[in-house]
Amino acid sequence: MNDVTTQIITGGDVLVDTLIAHGVDTAFTVSGESFLAVLEALRRKRNSISLITTRHEGGGAFAAEAFGKLSGRPAALFVSRGPGATNAAIGVHTAKQDSTPMLLFVGHVPSTSQGREAFQEIDLAAMFRPIAKAVLQPNSADQVAIVTARAVALAVAGRPGPVVVVLPRDLTDGAVRQPAIPRPGQRQAVTPDGGALDRAARMIAAAKRPLLLSGEIVAIQDAAAALVTLAEATGAPVMTTYRRQDTFPNDHGAYAGHLEINRLPYQRQALTDADLLIAVGSRMDGISAEDGALPRQHQNLLQIYPGESVLAHCQATLPLLSDPAAACLALAQNLAAPAASVIGEISAWRGELHQAYLNSSKPGAVAVHGTVDLSLIAGEVQRQAPPETVILTDGGSFARWIHRFYRFRQAHSQAGPISGAMGYGVPGAIGARLARPGCPVIAFVGDGGFMMTGQELVTAVEQNMDLVVVVCDNGVHGSILEGQRQRFGPEHIYGTRLSRPDFAAVARAYGCAAWTVERNADFPAALHGAMTHTGPALIHLVTDDRDIAPFDKGPDAV
Repeated sequence: MNDVTTQIITGGDVLVDTLIAHGVDTAFTVSGESFLAVLEALRRKRNSISLITTRHEGGGAFAAEAFGKLSGRPAALFVSRGPGATNAAIGVHTAKQDSTPMLLFVGHVPSTSQGREAFQEIDLAAMFRPIAKAVLQPNSADQVAIVTARAVALAVAGRPGPVVVVLPRDLTDGAVRQPAIPRPGQRQAVTPDGGALDRAARMIAAAKRPLLLSGEIVAIQDAAAALVTLAEATGAPVMTTYRRQDTFPNDHGAYAGHLEINRLPYQRQALTDADLLIAVGSRMDGISAEDGALPRQHQNLLQIYPGESVLAHCQATLPLLSDPAAACLALAQNLAAPAASVIGEISAWRGELHQAYLNSSKPGAVAVHGTVDLSLIAGEVQRQAPPETVILTDGGSFARWIHRFYRFRQAHSQAGPISGAMGYGVPGAIGARLARPGCPVIAFVGDGGFMMTGQELVTAVEQNMDLVVVVCDNGVHGSILEGQRQRFGPEHIYGTRLSRPDFAAVARAYGCAAWTVERNADFPAALHGAMTHTGPALIHLVTDDRDIAPFDKGPDAV
């Protein structure tokens, strides 16, 4: 008997063919009956596009986000309507705030049932529009390829972001009469206007203490080398914005640290002393910009960004619409040479800031209460892990130890959610491993975050992925508990303590190698064992709930 399905080209077929033609080679899913034709098409083309089945849509979304963040290319996530879409929303929001290219395809109710509150129906456009770059839906099976191609292009255009495509089941099941696949185009470069470039060069030349702030588009567009060129041309120090430490080599003499939730005294002083802030590829998110406190009244802000809406919201002194690499290289070439006295002053200031960064990031610089010092843990990872290792940090206060004491030396070596979404680390490590297959991957995750998506270790086992997960277990929701301590007193801690399962035993049950570490001295051997193990490995790191963050107690300490 002939298989009639091979005689029909469905909407699912052209969707998958379009993804492949447009360079999408990685997909994640929690399968659903609302997109069976897509799954069949993915099966047929499994040699051209990889499909990884995660255990939860939120895990799949985080994995896709990490893939896009580290590769600059979108991965696709396929989920079903209703519960599948709502579960995936956390990753869409993360991708939007991080400017990460990502594709979410939602198998939906048949088009004839839409608007009638069918089983599991949600108004997906209304739901996703505030947290996605765009929400698209084809109106016929013949439009599936066109809409898919548009989604891929939108995900990487200008400011990258997540694009959601709603797929009524009858359209992916239905026959396509005109199965032509749209030809892929090149991303349209955003180049700086000559007049604005001249004004920016004059603004930089007039500054006595310019400070560069390096952001997300530098990472996405691989513009770190161009930023180094601008930093050396201006002599200005560089601070990286929140969770973007890999956008500038931390061992470079211009590096002045990371704009963490907590600011060290030398950073606060530098952010006051600067007369010009140059935000390169940063949307100036809430943490980096201190909830709008930057720029201060005496400061000018030059913002270089490829998205008009971001520039409109920030209202910089001089908004420069451009991809960061193009602007950095043009400015470095066109800058007028400042007076020798100004060069000397900027150079001395930069040297002071870099030395202050080096002093503040030495492991052991902060006294701890427990038998595990996360600064020493970060230092040991620095010693054992090669520079190309991808370090992921989940949402949680423990991440501030890694941010402060681990020095990122190469581009595309950091991933974490600007949104602070817990549960990112384990699935993010899977996405990182696929995006950077030749690089080791180490994910730091809190006990709370692990309990949200730690089951994705099973996915890593199934895929035989080499990755290391370090569970920083202090048995509490740290930043919230610390806020309770400071605001109400230690006797008012409530709703923030967590039971502490044996995470190593959980990992072994999932099929992973695992170690438990309760003292600093035991970590080097555990890390070596985990990094040399074939397959996923977990280190259960037991920490003290008094060692929440590596900063002095104060109003901004949590």
